[in-house]
Amino acid sequence: MNYEEAIEKLNDVNLPISEVRVIFEKLQDNNEIVGMVAMNISRKCSVYDKEQGKSEEMIELLRDLSKASDMGSRWAVAKNHFTPTDVLETLSNDSINLVRALVATNPNTPISILNKLFSDEKIVRDGLSGNPNTPLKLLNVLAVDSDKMVRLRVAENPSVTTEILKSLLDDSEPNVAKAAEVKLKDKMQ
Repeated sequence: MNYEEAIEKLNDVNLPISEVRVIFEKLQDNNEIVGMVAMNISRKCSVYDKEQGKSEEMIELLRDLSKASDMGSRWAVAKNHFTPTDVLETLSNDSINLVRALVATNPNTPISILNKLFSDEKIVRDGLSGNPNTPLKLLNVLAVDSDKMVRLRVAENPSVTTEILKSLLDDSEPNVAKAAEVKLKDKMQ
């Protein structure tokens, strides 16, 4: 299989995962192909399908992509809902903050990793603030974070409590206060 044929095939989201795996194995030395494999998997997984997540080929491909030198491939793995816990653990130590931030947003990231990421830099805290599985004790702290985007994501978090929302109603940032008001109304209905 040549490069052009691989690119054409990888643009098809319906390409069976077994064929994606074959392309990866044959052309894994080509960073563009590796990136296209990661993109194909991301598009396949944009709609949650439990059966697809049980695919050993999918899991093994995610494991392989998590070790890619290409940051975009690791980024795609970090946000994928089918990524195994041990891979999320490894990626939570990635040198690229965006990869760690996407691990923080992944709803399948274990609480122990979310707790660890809490002391990371702002972009990672921003990811945590929107994760519905972020522990309540962390959401309480993030609700008073100095960064308005972190507070905004807390207000929009599906797991935010009524108490936190009430505290955000008086936020100095109008968008945060408005988001808290809207979410509070939704919770009351």
